[in-house]
Amino acid sequence: MSQYDVLCIGNAIVDIIAQCDEAFLETNGIVKGAMNLIDTHRAELLYSRMGPAIEASGGSAGNTAAGVASFGGRAAYFGKVAKDHLGEIYAHDIHAQGVAFDTMPLESGAPTARSMIFVTPDGERSMNTYLGACVELGPEDVEPEKAKGAAVTYFEGYLWDPPRAKEAIRQTAAIAHAAGREVSMTLSDSFCVDRYRGEFLDLMRSGTVDLVFANSHEIKSLYQTASFDEALAQIRKDCRIAAVTRSEKGSVIVRGDETVVIQATQISELVDTTGAGDLYAAGFLHGYTKGLDLKHCGDLGSLAAGLVIQQIGPRPRQNLRHEAERAGLL
Repeated sequence: MSQYDVLCIGNAIVDIIAQCDEAFLETNGIVKGAMNLIDTHRAELLYSRMGPAIEASGGSAGNTAAGVASFGGRAAYFGKVAKDHLGEIYAHDIHAQGVAFDTMPLESGAPTARSMIFVTPDGERSMNTYLGACVELGPEDVEPEKAKGAAVTYFEGYLWDPPRAKEAIRQTAAIAHAAGREVSMTLSDSFCVDRYRGEFLDLMRSGTVDLVFANSHEIKSLYQTASFDEALAQIRKDCRIAAVTRSEKGSVIVRGDETVVIQATQISELVDTTGAGDLYAAGFLHGYTKGLDLKHCGDLGSLAAGLVIQQIGPRPRQNLRHEAERAGLL
């Protein structure tokens, strides 16, 4: 019996979310739909130009942990914040969601990470992230008991940017596998894939990662092809299970020769795509750690993603367990 269903490892980031028009992105040189890493000066500049904003604890894997907990799963999280106001907000929010979070905060140095997210009228989000204290996550933050005790460890590809985080992930993966557990990752962003293509492929091919989450842009970037079908054929060979999201086209899950096609959840209004992939992973992993079949796992992922894109912010406001029960999925 596992102590936790899912252990998530990620960049602990407070999201500052504001709505804007396309002209704002152009004027400020923001790449639409991407996650742009920025320095302190750029962070201060963009913050000064933002309209009214919502502050919410985010970070890709942190959103997934919150989603797992909302489904009624047992979630834990490794992520580094500073001992400052935003760090306190982050810790409070993730504890309030029911996630076990005990990483020691950074006493001095860089402040807690923040991501300024600009949402255009089409619901697309463009992220501008100052990593701050995130980059200090290292091997000393690995809690072996949590690594051994989680059915699945899940980490975000974004963590490949800070070098010490790689060591922490490899260490956690080794502990997890030694305990007979599984390891999963999300490719996070096509720009992230461009930076670490060789390393991501090695993580999959070496068996360090068992289960991969991606969207269609990310897997095409991974295999440097314009063909989704070609990329899907490749990833099928490189990892045990891959779950690939395709926005309104739903998702496709592959395992060996098996292919499962999942429909997208019908929505009334697209408000903000922030957190869609994170919540899809939460639903999928909740089902997976409960021993449900791939179709069922994908449907739970689709439900969670469909709910989160109808609100501003990346963490579900509804109780996902209740929503899944209402939809006949749990």
